[in-house]
Amino acid sequence: MDETRWILIDFDHAFLHTDVLNEWAAVSLKRDPERNARLAALEALRQPAPDAGTYFREALRLIGAERSHLPALIRRLKKAVSPSVSRNREFFKRYRGRIYLFSTSFRELIEPIAQAFFIDPAFVLANTLQFDEHGRALGADPDHPLLHPGGKAALVSRLGLRGEVIALGGPAFEAAMQQSGVEHTFYAFGEQVLRSDLQGTAPERMVPSFDEFLYVNQLPMAISYPKNRIRVLLLENIHPKGLELFAAEGYQVETLPRALSEAELCERIKGVSILGIRSKTQITPAVLANANRLLAVGTFSIGTNQIDLDACTQQGVIAFNAPYSNTRSVVELVIGEMILLMRRIPYVNAQMHQGVWVKSAKHSREVRGKKLGIIGYGNIGSQLSVIAEALGMQVIYYDLVERLALGNAVKAPALRDLLRKSDVVTLHVDGRQDNANLFGEKEFRMMKPGAIFLNLSRGHVVDIAALYRSLKSGHLGGAAIDVFPYEPASNDEPFVSELQRLDNVILTSHIGGSTEEAQQNIAEYVPARVIEYINTGSTFGSVNFPNLQLPAQHKVHRLIHIHRNVPGILAQINQVLARHRINIEGQYLKTSDQIGYAITDINTAYRPEVLEDLKGIEHTIKFRVLY
Repeated sequence: MDETRWILIDFDHAFLHTDVLNEWAAVSLKRDPERNARLAALEALRQPAPDAGTYFREALRLIGAERSHLPALIRRLKKAVSPSVSRNREFFKRYRGRIYLFSTSFRELIEPIAQAFFIDPAFVLANTLQFDEHGRALGADPDHPLLHPGGKAALVSRLGLRGEVIALGGPAFEAAMQQSGVEHTFYAFGEQVLRSDLQGTAPERMVPSFDEFLYVNQLPMAISYPKNRIRVLLLENIHPKGLELFAAEGYQVETLPRALSEAELCERIKGVSILGIRSKTQITPAVLANANRLLAVGTFSIGTNQIDLDACTQQGVIAFNAPYSNTRSVVELVIGEMILLMRRIPYVNAQMHQGVWVKSAKHSREVRGKKLGIIGYGNIGSQLSVIAEALGMQVIYYDLVERLALGNAVKAPALRDLLRKSDVVTLHVDGRQDNANLFGEKEFRMMKPGAIFLNLSRGHVVDIAALYRSLKSGHLGGAAIDVFPYEPASNDEPFVSELQRLDNVILTSHIGGSTEEAQQNIAEYVPARVIEYINTGSTFGSVNFPNLQLPAQHKVHRLIHIHRNVPGILAQINQVLARHRINIEGQYLKTSDQIGYAITDINTAYRPEVLEDLKGIEHTIKFRVLY
């Protein structure tokens, strides 16, 4: 510990993200029928601000404050300590005897909280409550310096501190520090929101978290890097829940409602640690070359073909998707469109809108007893299989990968067998380039006359011109298409397709997974995986890294080493640690064809050169430290 450093903290502004008297009112007025009126009067009492003594006296009387309320109030205040302060208890322990808390509030409330942070009562400078013989709070001790103008500055000066003085708090505390005449460095604190009363503070003296305060002053901290320095860029109108989760973690979050071109993203990606996209933003080698701080990409969709996964892996950038979150939404749309097409609803609906009454059973059929052919029996295809069977359909599926058949579904030995037997054919394949034009003239000719065709997978897997000809000729009875070879970049760009001229076709705008439920599920799942990776190093659910689920950290430093998968890297890591006499608490390694992912937990202090030696191992891609 540096014994020449003193830390002075404005308790009201930095420790708590609430107002003490408001919390007291929440306790004392809980069952008061005049609660709302009293709270409004309490707020009015602050404007214009009276002298401190009068304010406390009137406010405590107004809310009916009593000594008996203190235990419940203290419990509430302990829960209201700023999150970044709470996680840094170890710092307070190490700097015990060098930290002063200043407050215009009451030491009866502050001391129990201070003691939980290893701060002795002698280092708490606050007002003192006075009670009458019935335990009613009368106000603050009128003789205490903090109740009078200049009192805080006088107390700071009276401490007679020698050495470096660092102060943290709000504008009133900054003014007191200046008046005290003590040489110091002041930082304005605003963890919950950047308050309007801090906006005159120089940016380099504004800290949005206690982690940042410790980081800029090179003081010991609970995490290796301030979370407020982690920048997140979310594109394509991602559900607000995603923003909420990243912001709650303390990250800086920027959102844009649209996709960015490669050139735009090359510029915007600089300094970004986490990128969130949907289906239209392309993550190319050029984008990654400009991503100087990128750790993770989250695609808020099932597919990942918009991401160059090999390029991400080579640069140590992990990628996550949401493989299950919108499965049900896609399946429900397939079922609905299939029924509509079998009943000729698109045609009948169009006629009705033109004033033509069409009442006929001709070519209108039930789905019960019909054969459904599912091409691609993954998450969506297999769930569709179960629901279709519940409707009384016979399910045939085809997949290049051997998959377990659910229910009474039967695997077709070849694609042509499925096409020749099925009354309805639906595509649920992935977006790899090998699947381009998977379905064309030949495949449509193999289908039964009058069969229905659906594609809710990827646009480039179907030859749209061939589909148009099959529909126009009457060979196919109808189609539902949700995805297209080219899709507008935004809702402002017009959509054009030859299929628009057909009244036995349902066209939807890539909305298979676009339900509120699915988008919220995705917006919860993807941030959870990314945050877990940032905080613990866990790669569970990644589409390009070796999947590794890690135990929780307990008083260890976690070293994350991403390297090219060549022999001997783990041995070199251990040689570095042995050379510096560092004991290993736990170690985990998993590899893929391209990379190795090594996690080492150590529980000892180390010099900076240890990290430099680990970074310097040949074939290292990325290295970072977690506490």
